[in-house]
Amino acid sequence: MPQSSLKSSQISITPQNVIKISLKLSLASEDRKEEAKEEIKWAKENQYISEFLSGKNIPLRVTHNDTKLNNVLFFEGSNKTCVIDLDTIMPGYSLYDFGDSIRFGANEAKEDEKDLNKVKLSLAFFKAYLDGYMEGAGETLTKEEIALFPEAGMLMTYECEIRFLTDFLNGDTYFKISYPNHNLVRAKDQFALVEDMKKKLPQMRELVKEYL
Repeated sequence: MPQSSLKSSQISITPQNVIKISLKLSLASEDRKEEAKEEIKWAKENQYISEFLSGKNIPLRVTHNDTKLNNVLFFEGSNKTCVIDLDTIMPGYSLYDFGDSIRFGANEAKEDEKDLNKVKLSLAFFKAYLDGYMEGAGETLTKEEIALFPEAGMLMTYECEIRFLTDFLNGDTYFKISYPNHNLVRAKDQFALVEDMKKKLPQMRELVKEYL
C-alpha cells in the first residue's frame, strides 16, 4: 500500500488537545473526591503505565490521535471508507493510534457500560486489528514499535481513564454527559478494561510475535 509523503515536521501540535496525564485534585470538590476515591487510588497505583514509552527509541510520525471506530465513515455497498475528525492530526507515535483503536474497538462492552463484568478485551478483535494494521502500515514500522503494541492498548486506556476521571473531578466541563456521574462511569469502565488487558498481556504478546 502506498505510504503518505507527509512528514511529522510538517504538522503542528494543537496545544488545547494535549492532555497531560495528571489528576487535578486541587480543583475538585471534596464530595467528588470522596465519590471517586477508589478510582483516584487506582490511577495513582497504576501511574507506571504512563511511562511505558519512556526511554524507548520510537520514531515520531503523523498520527490521527483519535482513532475510534466512529471516526471512520463506511459507505454501504462498497469497500470505501473515509477518516474524519482530522483536527487532532499532529506529530505522535504509531502506538497512540494503534492503542486507542484497541481501547475503543476491542472492548467487548460499550465505553460507558455500568456492568463492569461485561468489560473485557476481545483477543479476536485485537488480532483482527493487528493483522489489518500490519497489512496497511507494517512496512513502515520498526520492530520496537510492533513489540510495544500490547502495551499501547493499556497506555491509551489508562490515559483515557485519567481524562474521564479528571473531567468528573473538575465538574464535567470537557466531555458531554448524559446523566450525573457519566464521566465517573466511563472512568470505571476504562479502569476495568486495563485490568483485563493486564491479564491478557501474555496472549497479546504472543499474537504480536508473528510480526517480529
